[in-house]
Amino acid sequence: MATRARVRAPELVGGGGWINTGGKDLKLADFRGRILILDFWTFCCINCLHVLDELRELEEKHRDTLVIVGVHSPKFVHEADHRAVVDAVERYQVAHPVLDDPELVTWKQYAVRAWPTLVVIDPEGYVVAQHAGEGHAHAIARLVAELVEEHTAKGTLRRGDGPYVAPEPVATDLRFPGKALVLPSGNLLVSDSTRHQLVELAPDGETVVRRIGGAAEFNEPQGLALLPDGRVAVADTVNHRIRAYDPSSGAVETLAGTGKQWWQGSPTEGPALAVDLSSPWDLAWWDGLLWIAMAGTHQLWTYDPEAGTVRRAAGTTNEGLVDGPAGEAWFAQPSGLAVAADGERLWIADAENSALRWIDRDGSVHTAAGTGLFDFGHRDGDAAQALFQHPLGVTVLPDGSVAVCDTYNHALRRYDPATGQVTTVATELREPSGAVLVDGDIVVVESAAHRLTRLRLPEEAVRVAAVAHRTQRAATSVAGGAVLLDVVFEAPSGQKLDTRYGPSTRLLVSATPPELLRSGAGTGTELSRRLEIDPAVGEGVLHVSAMAASCDDDPANEYPACHVHQQDWGVPVRVTADGEDRLPLILAGMA
Repeated sequence: MATRARVRAPELVGGGGWINTGGKDLKLADFRGRILILDFWTFCCINCLHVLDELRELEEKHRDTLVIVGVHSPKFVHEADHRAVVDAVERYQVAHPVLDDPELVTWKQYAVRAWPTLVVIDPEGYVVAQHAGEGHAHAIARLVAELVEEHTAKGTLRRGDGPYVAPEPVATDLRFPGKALVLPSGNLLVSDSTRHQLVELAPDGETVVRRIGGAAEFNEPQGLALLPDGRVAVADTVNHRIRAYDPSSGAVETLAGTGKQWWQGSPTEGPALAVDLSSPWDLAWWDGLLWIAMAGTHQLWTYDPEAGTVRRAAGTTNEGLVDGPAGEAWFAQPSGLAVAADGERLWIADAENSALRWIDRDGSVHTAAGTGLFDFGHRDGDAAQALFQHPLGVTVLPDGSVAVCDTYNHALRRYDPATGQVTTVATELREPSGAVLVDGDIVVVESAAHRLTRLRLPEEAVRVAAVAHRTQRAATSVAGGAVLLDVVFEAPSGQKLDTRYGPSTRLLVSATPPELLRSGAGTGTELSRRLEIDPAVGEGVLHVSAMAASCDDDPANEYPACHVHQQDWGVPVRVTADGEDRLPLILAGMA
């Protein structure tokens, strides 16, 4: 096995304390003799949720030698609330210890720059690898196997049970419900995400009529939409599929998706059952098509039931807020959809942008409120100044205005296109994620309260004191003028760069505002690039998307398995006199 750099792992420190340990505080010494993987994540991040799923098989296979510790490193203010982190750990069924790090102390100690990041620590307490982004399970599995062999031979591997202590189960009819739908019968259908079911409730929103499915059929279902034939389309989020549920027969079938997650280079259109999807989060029937909020790729897709096909409809996979023609627009985890009262536009809750947006019939994307990835808060008033915090749901009201489930502000907000004003309808709702109209009232899915809540829609919305935030991730100080962007990539052990069909790497760079970059924007095949930063602009965000392809390095195998490594970064930067003239970003490889 190749010699690795030996860097002593810093201590694990987090002011929020530990979760899933039975109340015990853990130190790095508690893991000595075990292989340790630190998963730096935040629960708003769809890529982080993908990594949680990627690690499950590895965690189970090496349960006696490997310990995974989640280090929760918040982006949004709400995510620094310990109660919200505890909820997220249960919601996403995280079966390992989690360190709540609200002040990003451990994040900074390990020099992490992006969500998610995985750090591998050997049984002697040394950092041996770091990977940013998702899709690294194969490389890490190979490394873990090598570490088991190496430290078994050295006598430094300690086998046994890990420190995970499962929380006590709680009895509720719903557990972290996602979205709701009014059936033609008047009953309510709810996606009961954590229990992997659909639940039909009586019109009172409380009495359970029946439960549909379970882990064998659904995996964290979210969005629901009525189809013209009377069936209900279901966003089967973690299964990366669109399913159809027939309320009359109880039958469930797959409409779209293969069950595999979409990766760069995969088809973006074709027969619905042959094209991969990525974390579909919400659905809406509009203009003869089923529209899909594809949170995992930051896009909108459509499903055509007549042709039996899917296709990308808007978005580039780049994460950010860019309006314009559908094919050039940028989104950030679109998570809620609703058709306008006049049918002329589709409203979008663009969660990571903390924005309310829409797409029109001409295929143009617009923003009603919100400014991008790093600005959020709770501010009413003119839409140009209004702020949301990670909204997950939108509902069109009878007067044509839009109710926004402002999830991380625990509020229901209202945007009126006629006046351009945003107001607050209700507060103290626990993570509202969807809402439907019932007999003139609005029924809100209070996801973290595990219930539906019925509210009157007042004629005058209540205003709240303005609060504005920026993400607490510190800006990187860079020099004005020439800065070398250096994406560090080393093919994982046992692999080599795949150059059979040309360059195996790709780098895309842009900035917000665009004027931040005098030169260096655009696409190329080299992972290092000289940027020219305009010191007059002062600060902004560098958007970097890097990709590398590698294949198993086995001369005896004529058809080696190939792997794509990809990561997108949004790096806040500030120009200072003593700023760095090199910006390193780790795509994958040994530390």
